[in-house]
Amino acid sequence: MKAVAIKGVKEFEIKEIEPPVSKNGSVIVDVKKCGICGSDLHYWVGGAPQGLVMGHEYCGVVTDPGSRKDLKVGDRVTALPISPCGHCEACESGNVQYCLETWNNATGLSLDNPGGLAPKMALRPDMVFKVPDSVSDEEVAMVEPTAVGLHAAHLADIKMGQKVLVIGGGIIGLVSAMFAKMEGASYVVVSETNEARGKKAVDLGVADEWIDAKNAKLTEKLSAKFDAVIECCGNAPAVTSALMLTKPGGTVVLVGVSSEPITIPTVIAVMHELTVQGAIAYTKLEFETCINLMAKKQIDVTKFIDDIVSLEEVQHSYERLTSGTDPAVKILVDPNK
Repeated sequence: MKAVAIKGVKEFEIKEIEPPVSKNGSVIVDVKKCGICGSDLHYWVGGAPQGLVMGHEYCGVVTDPGSRKDLKVGDRVTALPISPCGHCEACESGNVQYCLETWNNATGLSLDNPGGLAPKMALRPDMVFKVPDSVSDEEVAMVEPTAVGLHAAHLADIKMGQKVLVIGGGIIGLVSAMFAKMEGASYVVVSETNEARGKKAVDLGVADEWIDAKNAKLTEKLSAKFDAVIECCGNAPAVTSALMLTKPGGTVVLVGVSSEPITIPTVIAVMHELTVQGAIAYTKLEFETCINLMAKKQIDVTKFIDDIVSLEEVQHSYERLTSGTDPAVKILVDPNK
């Protein structure tokens, strides 16, 4: 079957790979929709590992239920794309994101476990969730990034009436802003270097205002204004801004990831007694909660979707998402298109 794989720096190739078969009880699905994630962009920009078939945000239709006796052929599903051990303290407490084995064989993030940039994929059976008919394929493919935003908002511990800044207007930033409002924030601002994305945050109703992160007087203008800041970029200027724009005693949640060490003014965190909280992925409960919120129509994530493309259009889609000028924040892939 055809699959999109990393060939080199900012380069994909469409290659033939073997269709998956059920092993160790894995659930085999036909991929209906697959999202392009911000972490996928990092792999593509770096061009490694070569041969990686990405895609860890997906909706699939079961063709082989594997060991899952509660599933049948034709059921629509999604899954946590991670590989926790299942028996450590983190797993037993429901915090599978802490497990030391969580990313070892993650779907679409490891060479041995191809992701959704292909027509078929194998899913770890204990990570699979059946989804209600009331949730569209597009929504199902959005469960994973939505859960990341929910987790960030939970860690920010937002109180009614507080002011929240979200740094970064990509999909995780916009979803985090959406949940900040749902948690009770009275004023939500998105900071973004891409003007088109910044304006979109306001137009979609998840932010009250957007500010240009390139403004040299940004920190002077907004200094210590926010009760909580959710940082979704991971670079030194963004993290520095997060520290400088948080009120004394406030909370900074670091969602963005840097693959290299960065330099930040920790003196601000010390002098203002800030709570600096890392955020990785989500709990299993938060993942399920997002499915339920979609099923009950309490959130609308389809408004974030800019395009649905074929495998042949994946290269161009990654170029759009990293251009710094394109307004797109979320592009889904239909491997059957």
